[in-house]
Amino acid sequence: MKNQSKKNYALPIAMMFALFFMIAFVTGLQNPFAVIVKSQFHASNFLSQLGNFANFIAYACMGIPAGIMLEKIGYKKTSLTAVFVGFVGVGITFLSGTLGSFSVYLLGALISGFSMCMLNVVVNPMLNTLGGGGNKGNQLIQFGGSCNSIAATIAPVLIGYLMGSNESMRTIAKANPALFIAMGIFAMVFIVLASMDIPEPNVAINNKDIGKKDPYSHFSFRHYIFGVVAIFVYVGIEVGIPNIANLFMTNKANMDPTIAGSVVGTYWFLMLIGRLIGGFTAGKISSKAMLGTVSSFLFILVVCAIFTPVTSMFDMPVFQSDISFGIAKVPLCIMLLIVGGLCTSVMWGSIYNLAVEGLGKYTAKASGFFMVMVCGGGILPAFQGYLADVFSYMTSYWVIAAGLAYIFFFAMFGSKNVNKDIVTE
Repeated sequence: MKNQSKKNYALPIAMMFALFFMIAFVTGLQNPFAVIVKSQFHASNFLSQLGNFANFIAYACMGIPAGIMLEKIGYKKTSLTAVFVGFVGVGITFLSGTLGSFSVYLLGALISGFSMCMLNVVVNPMLNTLGGGGNKGNQLIQFGGSCNSIAATIAPVLIGYLMGSNESMRTIAKANPALFIAMGIFAMVFIVLASMDIPEPNVAINNKDIGKKDPYSHFSFRHYIFGVVAIFVYVGIEVGIPNIANLFMTNKANMDPTIAGSVVGTYWFLMLIGRLIGGFTAGKISSKAMLGTVSSFLFILVVCAIFTPVTSMFDMPVFQSDISFGIAKVPLCIMLLIVGGLCTSVMWGSIYNLAVEGLGKYTAKASGFFMVMVCGGGILPAFQGYLADVFSYMTSYWVIAAGLAYIFFFAMFGSKNVNKDIVTE
């Protein structure tokens, strides 16, 4: 976008931020819903993660089609389709509470996941492009991620508040106010989005290549291949840390779900803080340095948490449902994991920025397949849940530690573009 500096893209950027918010709010519902279905349907730790699994496995199904949609019909039409599908998905989740059906709940999670995948395919390349790529592109994604974190903070705290302390009353139907909020926001975003103009740079670029056979693709770039594996691992880490911690607190530690929800909400709140810091510093610090630093520090936190006795307690400041801070007595190992939110906060933007850097006209399809690998957010936590059933909750966090080691490798070595000879304009 050569004339980008001469145009005012404030409104498109604001709309992309709003869509970032919706992605996290709807996705974030699956964390506390795991506690709900575990109680309502007497599910195991593994089964309790199936809603989350369905939400993320949708990325594996929809990522490539969404990338093709973005390439063919552009940002605006893809966004409108995604918002409509999201409204339907949340509506089905509401219906599952009315019917008391675990199967309908999983269907709602799956359809919601289709929507989240399409929205992700739009917002990431759009913000990266509007920022001009490089550090500035990463900076916009980090600010967008801050909106993402606000929603992710609200979701578990709100659901925990709605559930209360009576285990027998933990049902999907009690979460209806949160579902109504989600459907209302979807409806509002659809109306606003339909009335505005959004730049369509990728459509303009790809229209020039219609009818031409290209010997290259996004898979021709080694650093992109390493990057999509890194995003698979990262989303599993981001989701697995709070999901399994929530199950640990409400089952092993017998904590009130309202308090556990506040602790998990604090994880997402710390991600918000981290993304705000990342947004202000990403213009000066390279994505490589940022990702390498946070992945190594989080690795240390996770290993320390694994070896910390579960009986060791700590008075931890937590973000509460009344938008204030309080003190909750939590296992020290959980506190170490929750602090990790500061580290996971900037990983998404850094990985995406490094993975698509230099791809040019291949960015749209690259972003689509990138979203396929977001299914790691469903697969790795489900595997963690299985390990928690077989061994212990804290043993399952070795999956997180191994993933962080790979992300460090990608940051330091795998992110270098060694295919600069490929023409991307």
